[in-house]
Amino acid sequence: MTVQSDIYNSILATYYDEVDGAQRDPVDLDFYVDLARKIGGPVLELACGTGRVLLPIARQGIAIHGVDSSPYMLDVLRKKVAQEPKEVRELVSLHEGDIRSFRSNTKYPLLIIPFGSLHHMYTVADQVAALETAAFHLEPEGALAFDVFYPRWTSILPAIGEEVLEHEWTPKSDPGKIMRHYTRRESTDKIHQTGSSTLIYRIYEGGKLIQEETAPFQTSSYSYPHLRALFMLAGLEVVEEYGSFDRMLLDNNSNQMIFMVRKQGGQKMDVSG
Repeated sequence: MTVQSDIYNSILATYYDEVDGAQRDPVDLDFYVDLARKIGGPVLELACGTGRVLLPIARQGIAIHGVDSSPYMLDVLRKKVAQEPKEVRELVSLHEGDIRSFRSNTKYPLLIIPFGSLHHMYTVADQVAALETAAFHLEPEGALAFDVFYPRWTSILPAIGEEVLEHEWTPKSDPGKIMRHYTRRESTDKIHQTGSSTLIYRIYEGGKLIQEETAPFQTSSYSYPHLRALFMLAGLEVVEEYGSFDRMLLDNNSNQMIFMVRKQGGQKMDVSG
Protein backbone atom coordinates (compact mmCIF):
# COMPACT_ATOMS: atom_id res chain seq x y z
CA MET A 1 0.00 0.00 0.00
CA THR A 2 1.39 3.38 -1.06
CA VAL A 3 0.17 6.59 0.56
CA GLN A 4 1.19 10.14 -0.30
CA SER A 5 1.07 12.67 2.52
CA ASP A 6 2.45 15.99 3.61
CA ILE A 7 5.99 16.29 4.92
CA TYR A 8 6.32 15.73 8.67
CA ASN A 9 3.40 13.33 8.37
CA SER A 10 2.42 10.47 10.61
CA ILE A 11 5.13 7.99 9.53
CA LEU A 12 7.93 10.56 9.49
CA ALA A 13 6.84 11.93 12.85
CA THR A 14 6.64 8.43 14.34
CA TYR A 15 10.14 7.43 13.24
CA TYR A 16 11.80 10.83 13.08
CA ASP A 17 13.78 10.37 16.28
CA GLU A 18 15.11 6.98 15.21
CA VAL A 19 16.25 8.27 11.81
CA ASP A 20 17.55 11.56 13.13
CA GLY A 21 19.34 10.01 16.09
CA ALA A 22 21.27 7.69 13.82
CA GLN A 23 22.30 10.40 11.35
CA ARG A 24 22.97 13.51 13.43
CA ASP A 25 26.18 14.47 15.16
CA PRO A 26 25.14 15.56 18.67
CA VAL A 27 27.57 18.50 18.59
CA ASP A 28 24.76 20.80 17.46
CA LEU A 29 22.70 19.71 20.46
CA ASP A 30 25.58 20.51 22.81
CA PHE A 31 25.88 23.96 21.22
CA TYR A 32 22.25 24.90 21.81
CA VAL A 33 22.04 23.39 25.30
CA ASP A 34 25.21 25.18 26.37
CA LEU A 35 23.86 28.43 24.95
CA ALA A 36 20.59 28.04 26.87
CA ARG A 37 22.50 27.27 30.05
CA LYS A 38 24.66 30.37 29.59
CA ILE A 39 21.87 32.83 28.69
CA GLY A 40 19.03 31.32 30.70
CA GLY A 41 15.31 31.05 30.05
CA PRO A 42 12.69 31.15 29.07
CA VAL A 43 13.84 29.98 25.63
CA LEU A 44 11.67 29.97 22.52
CA GLU A 45 12.39 27.29 19.92
CA LEU A 46 10.85 27.86 16.50
CA ALA A 47 10.23 24.63 14.52
CA CYS A 48 10.77 22.45 17.60
CA GLY A 49 9.71 19.17 15.93
CA THR A 50 9.73 16.20 18.27
CA GLY A 51 11.88 17.95 20.87
CA ARG A 52 15.39 16.71 20.07
CA VAL A 53 16.77 20.04 21.34
CA LEU A 54 13.83 21.23 23.42
CA LEU A 55 13.78 18.37 25.92
CA PRO A 56 17.51 18.39 26.77
CA ILE A 57 17.22 22.12 27.49
CA ALA A 58 14.22 21.55 29.77
CA ARG A 59 16.16 18.79 31.56
CA GLN A 60 18.72 21.43 32.49
CA GLY A 61 16.03 23.19 34.52
CA ILE A 62 15.44 25.88 31.89
CA ALA A 63 11.93 26.88 30.84
CA ILE A 64 11.42 26.45 27.10
CA HIS A 65 8.49 27.08 24.77
CA GLY A 66 8.23 25.28 21.43
CA VAL A 67 6.39 26.16 18.21
CA ASP A 68 5.84 23.84 15.26
CA SER A 69 3.38 23.69 12.38
CA SER A 70 3.12 19.88 12.32
CA PRO A 71 0.45 18.41 14.62
CA TYR A 72 2.03 14.97 14.12
CA MET A 73 5.44 16.09 15.35
CA LEU A 74 3.90 17.92 18.30
CA ASP A 75 1.85 14.87 19.20
CA VAL A 76 5.04 12.80 19.41
CA LEU A 77 6.66 15.51 21.51
CA ARG A 78 3.70 15.77 23.90
CA LYS A 79 3.88 12.03 24.53
CA LYS A 80 7.58 12.35 25.29
CA VAL A 81 7.02 15.30 27.60
CA ALA A 82 4.34 13.30 29.46
CA GLN A 83 6.99 10.70 30.34
CA GLU A 84 9.32 13.28 31.89
CA PRO A 85 9.44 14.06 35.64
CA LYS A 86 7.03 16.71 36.88
CA GLU A 87 9.77 19.30 37.28
CA VAL A 88 10.64 18.95 33.58
CA ARG A 89 7.04 18.86 32.35
CA GLU A 90 6.30 22.13 34.09
CA LEU A 91 9.09 23.87 32.16
CA VAL A 92 7.70 23.00 28.70
CA SER A 93 4.99 24.85 26.79
CA LEU A 94 4.03 23.83 23.24
CA HIS A 95 2.17 25.69 20.51
CA GLU A 96 1.02 24.65 17.05
CA GLY A 97 1.74 27.52 14.70
CA ASP A 98 3.48 28.80 11.59
CA ILE A 99 6.84 30.37 12.40
CA ARG A 100 6.17 33.05 9.78
CA SER A 101 3.14 34.39 11.63
CA PHE A 102 3.31 33.09 15.22
CA ARG A 103 2.95 35.77 17.87
CA SER A 104 2.72 35.54 21.65
CA ASN A 105 2.85 38.01 24.51
CA THR A 106 6.13 36.65 25.87
CA LYS A 107 9.57 38.12 25.20
CA TYR A 108 12.63 35.90 25.45
CA PRO A 109 16.34 36.34 26.18
CA LEU A 110 17.07 33.50 23.74
CA LEU A 111 15.39 32.16 20.60
CA ILE A 112 16.72 29.18 18.68
CA ILE A 113 15.98 27.69 15.25
CA PRO A 114 18.12 24.51 15.16
CA PHE A 115 18.68 21.81 12.55
CA GLY A 116 18.55 24.11 9.53
CA SER A 117 14.81 24.65 9.84
CA LEU A 118 15.06 27.94 7.96
CA HIS A 119 15.75 25.85 4.85
CA HIS A 120 11.98 25.23 4.80
CA MET A 121 11.35 28.90 4.08
CA TYR A 122 11.30 29.01 0.26
CA THR A 123 10.85 32.69 -0.61
CA VAL A 124 12.45 35.90 0.58
CA ALA A 125 9.08 36.99 1.98
CA ASP A 126 8.82 33.78 4.02
CA GLN A 127 12.43 34.03 5.19
CA VAL A 128 11.99 37.61 6.34
CA ALA A 129 8.68 36.75 8.04
CA ALA A 130 10.31 33.95 10.04
CA LEU A 131 13.14 36.23 11.15
CA GLU A 132 10.63 38.97 12.01
CA THR A 133 8.82 36.47 14.24
CA ALA A 134 12.09 35.92 16.07
CA ALA A 135 12.78 39.65 16.32
CA PHE A 136 9.27 40.30 17.64
CA HIS A 137 9.79 37.87 20.53
CA LEU A 138 13.28 39.01 21.56
CA GLU A 139 13.91 40.91 24.75
CA PRO A 140 15.85 44.17 24.17
CA GLU A 141 19.11 42.37 24.98
CA GLY A 142 17.97 38.99 23.62
CA ALA A 143 19.63 36.88 20.93
CA LEU A 144 18.53 34.52 18.18
CA ALA A 145 20.74 31.53 17.35
CA PHE A 146 20.26 29.38 14.25
CA ASP A 147 22.17 27.28 11.76
CA VAL A 148 21.99 26.65 8.02
CA PHE A 149 24.28 24.73 5.70
CA TYR A 150 26.24 25.98 2.72
CA PRO A 151 24.64 25.19 -0.68
CA ARG A 152 25.90 21.87 -2.03
CA TRP A 153 24.56 21.86 -5.60
CA THR A 154 27.36 19.61 -6.89
CA SER A 155 26.12 16.77 -4.66
CA ILE A 156 22.47 17.28 -5.66
CA LEU A 157 22.58 17.67 -9.44
CA PRO A 158 24.05 14.24 -10.40
CA ALA A 159 21.40 12.41 -8.33
CA ILE A 160 18.28 13.94 -9.90
CA GLY A 161 15.75 11.22 -10.68
CA GLU A 162 17.58 8.56 -8.66
CA GLU A 163 16.45 6.99 -5.41
CA VAL A 164 19.11 7.14 -2.73
CA LEU A 165 18.86 4.94 0.36
CA GLU A 166 19.44 7.28 3.27
CA HIS A 167 18.91 4.95 6.21
CA GLU A 168 17.73 1.46 7.15
CA TRP A 169 16.72 0.45 10.65
CA THR A 170 14.60 -1.86 12.77
CA PRO A 171 11.89 0.07 14.64
CA LYS A 172 12.27 -0.20 18.39
CA SER A 173 8.51 -0.57 18.72
CA ASP A 174 8.29 -3.43 16.19
CA PRO A 175 11.53 -5.43 15.81
CA GLY A 176 9.85 -7.74 13.29
CA LYS A 177 9.85 -5.01 10.67
CA ILE A 178 12.49 -3.18 8.66
CA MET A 179 12.20 0.50 7.74
CA ARG A 180 13.99 2.05 4.78
CA HIS A 181 14.14 5.77 4.07
CA TYR A 182 14.92 6.86 0.50
CA THR A 183 15.22 10.28 -1.11
CA ARG A 184 14.56 10.89 -4.79
CA ARG A 185 15.80 14.22 -6.09
CA GLU A 186 13.20 15.68 -8.43
CA SER A 187 14.46 19.10 -9.55
CA THR A 188 16.72 22.00 -8.75
CA ASP A 189 15.86 25.66 -9.26
CA LYS A 190 19.18 27.51 -9.29
CA ILE A 191 17.52 30.90 -9.80
CA HIS A 192 15.40 30.64 -6.67
CA GLN A 193 17.94 28.44 -4.84
CA THR A 194 15.48 25.68 -4.04
CA GLY A 195 15.51 21.92 -4.52
CA SER A 196 12.56 19.54 -4.68
CA SER A 197 12.67 15.90 -3.62
CA THR A 198 10.39 13.04 -2.70
CA LEU A 199 10.87 11.30 0.63
CA ILE A 200 10.01 7.61 0.53
CA TYR A 201 9.44 5.45 3.60
CA ARG A 202 9.04 1.71 3.06
CA ILE A 203 8.12 -0.85 5.69
CA TYR A 204 9.10 -4.49 5.17
CA GLU A 205 8.00 -7.57 7.08
CA GLY A 206 9.20 -11.08 6.32
CA GLY A 207 11.16 -9.71 3.38
CA LYS A 208 8.04 -8.25 1.75
CA LEU A 209 7.07 -4.62 1.26
CA ILE A 210 3.89 -4.05 3.29
CA GLN A 211 3.60 -0.26 3.27
CA GLU A 212 5.04 2.72 1.45
CA GLU A 213 4.53 6.38 2.23
CA THR A 214 5.86 9.27 0.17
CA ALA A 215 5.96 12.99 0.80
CA PRO A 216 7.16 15.96 -1.25
CA PHE A 217 10.12 17.72 0.29
CA GLN A 218 11.52 21.11 -0.66
CA THR A 219 14.47 23.03 0.71
CA SER A 220 15.97 26.43 0.07
CA SER A 221 19.61 27.41 0.17
CA TYR A 222 21.32 30.50 1.52
CA SER A 223 24.48 32.33 0.62
CA TYR A 224 26.27 34.47 3.18
CA PRO A 225 25.33 37.79 1.50
CA HIS A 226 21.73 36.57 1.19
CA LEU A 227 21.56 36.03 4.96
CA ARG A 228 23.13 39.39 5.75
CA ALA A 229 20.50 41.07 3.56
CA LEU A 230 17.72 39.14 5.31
CA PHE A 231 19.00 40.36 8.68
CA MET A 232 18.78 43.97 7.49
CA LEU A 233 15.23 43.48 6.20
CA ALA A 234 14.14 41.88 9.50
CA GLY A 235 15.77 44.54 11.68
CA LEU A 236 18.51 42.23 12.97
CA GLU A 237 22.29 42.43 13.20
CA VAL A 238 25.03 39.88 13.75
CA VAL A 239 26.54 39.37 17.19
CA GLU A 240 28.62 36.27 16.41
CA GLU A 241 29.05 33.95 13.43
CA TYR A 242 30.69 30.53 13.26
CA GLY A 243 31.56 27.91 10.68
CA SER A 244 31.02 24.97 13.03
CA PHE A 245 29.29 24.13 16.28
CA ASP A 246 32.59 24.23 18.13
CA ARG A 247 32.68 27.95 17.22
CA MET A 248 35.39 27.76 14.57
CA LEU A 249 35.87 30.65 12.18
CA LEU A 250 33.33 30.96 9.37
CA ASP A 251 35.35 30.54 6.18
CA ASN A 252 35.49 28.65 2.89
CA ASN A 253 36.21 25.38 4.67
CA SER A 254 33.00 25.56 6.72
CA ASN A 255 30.04 23.25 6.17
CA GLN A 256 27.62 25.26 8.31
CA MET A 257 26.81 28.89 8.88
CA ILE A 258 25.84 29.49 12.50
CA PHE A 259 24.67 32.91 13.62
CA MET A 260 23.88 34.78 16.80
CA VAL A 261 21.84 37.87 15.95
CA ARG A 262 20.04 40.57 17.91
CA LYS A 263 17.71 43.48 17.19
CA GLN A 264 19.49 46.32 15.43
CA GLY A 265 20.90 48.72 18.00
CA GLY A 266 20.40 46.32 20.89
CA GLN A 267 22.91 45.89 23.66
CA LYS A 268 25.45 43.20 22.87
CA MET A 269 25.48 40.24 25.21
CA ASP A 270 28.44 37.97 25.87
CA VAL A 271 27.79 34.74 23.95
CA SER A 272 31.37 33.53 23.67
CA GLY A 273 32.14 29.97 24.68
